Amino acid sequence: MRLRTRILGLVTVALALPALAACGAVGANDRSTIPANEKVKELDPYGGDLAAEGTPRRGGTLIIGNDREIVSFDPTVSNANLASTAVYDMLLKMAPDGTVKPYLAQSMETPDNGLTWRMGLRPGVQFSDGTPVDADAVIVNTQRHIDKVASPAHSFAETIASMRAVDPTTVEFTLKSPLGDFPVYFAQPFSATLGMLVSPTALKNGTDIGKQPVGTGPFVLESWQRDNRMRLTRNPHYWQQGMPYLDGIEIRPLSDTETRYATMQNGDVDMINGGYNAEVVRAFANPNLKVYFGPGNSGTYFVFNFTHPPFDDLRMRKAVMETLDLDAASASLYMGQRVPTDSLFREGSPYHTQQASDIFPKQNLEDAKKLVQEYVADGGDPSFSYTTSTSQVTQGEFVQAQMAKAGMKVTPRYYDLAQFTTEVLQGGNFELTSSVTPMDYPFPAVSRTFRSDGSANYGKYKNPRVDALIDDAAATTDPAKRTSAYQQIERILNEDVVLGWMTSSYLSTITKPDVRGIDRYITRDLFFANIWLDR
Repeated sequence: MRLRTRILGLVTVALALPALAACGAVGANDRSTIPANEKVKELDPYGGDLAAEGTPRRGGTLIIGNDREIVSFDPTVSNANLASTAVYDMLLKMAPDGTVKPYLAQSMETPDNGLTWRMGLRPGVQFSDGTPVDADAVIVNTQRHIDKVASPAHSFAETIASMRAVDPTTVEFTLKSPLGDFPVYFAQPFSATLGMLVSPTALKNGTDIGKQPVGTGPFVLESWQRDNRMRLTRNPHYWQQGMPYLDGIEIRPLSDTETRYATMQNGDVDMINGGYNAEVVRAFANPNLKVYFGPGNSGTYFVFNFTHPPFDDLRMRKAVMETLDLDAASASLYMGQRVPTDSLFREGSPYHTQQASDIFPKQNLEDAKKLVQEYVADGGDPSFSYTTSTSQVTQGEFVQAQMAKAGMKVTPRYYDLAQFTTEVLQGGNFELTSSVTPMDYPFPAVSRTFRSDGSANYGKYKNPRVDALIDDAAATTDPAKRTSAYQQIERILNEDVVLGWMTSSYLSTITKPDVRGIDRYITRDLFFANIWLDR
């Protein structure tokens, strides 16, 4: 990719990753030297060593047990979609070292320090309906995110002042202000990206893209029986010669964690899209399974709703975290293998400071009781609901029992995982809930999660100082200033107790030994073109 070296330096990975070291130390899922009782650690977080796995075999159908039903294939509709990268290819791709690389697009460069960007497209690429992938297609798709305020990538697209097709394979973006990290917008997973294109012909014809996607990916949707199974088949117009290797993919929604893991262990599926500690801990100790796992920054945390009582009051947010016994949480919820975290960036990240960790509330039951009593004395009601998915009933019961120790009455509420994502998190229908957000690089994840208008700011936290620092970090071309801005953001978030840190994330991909060619982000998003079955 013809990005200038200085610009690439701005997209450096946020972790001083033990992840890459772990890949080298425990390569290609070789766990023969790992004691069965050893703690979960990063293991091939970005996939296997594709070159060392042998010559790919063609054919076969990969069967995946997914942790939820897919909501929509429309990139302007906010939802998680495991199959998105099978149907749509991203224009750009984030490499394990944090740099942005070519993928569907073959170049991205700026002549003026980030105000203007030119994207070069590969000639001859087609959508699965035969429509050319040209500059106009990129413009049409980007404009959809500008026009649809509810799009999870709307705020990204709004940074663009104008777009034009220089020629059929060149798009020029002029931004409202310089943005060195602009290429990252086209390398993001489905949940918020400008990088996945829908056929303009399908859009013009009024095709329901949410149900009948037409993209550039290695597979096309063949059939979809909601809450049962989805079948994908090879794209005849795919641009990477000789790929994909698989004949097809079948995705089965298995929202119950125990059922999902049992189907994997019993060999009923080839892969599960793991999201919980219970899966990765057991899979890690099972030599008959392959695990791809990296916790990244951020993690699993409580989300407080700032829009109404009781969590519009700092005292109650602090009380929750001072009441919580994290050792008990590890034993009860994480099979004794909680990966500790108390801040946005993990230890070793250039954006983390010990000061931020020191500020975050620690367990102190007596102080928690005092805070609750003060809140009640001022007329507050310390009762609230804790909303989570049906896969996390134990967690709901644990939170209820823990909070009772400090005089807080909790009513657990449970939703199916798909409903939980759309109705609870995105709908703001909660008082206290939990979420998980692993990340390598802070841009644009920090903006989405903590900026006042962020699409993943589910608790509606607002702090003008944080907004300004987020904007400063994105705009600057000085790495030292960027680092300082993110360090200040981390400290303020812990001062305000914006999130209740629980553990690093457990998002994993777990497969049978004969599944090869895994190429992934730590968010579990997969690049399906490389996958093959050694059988």
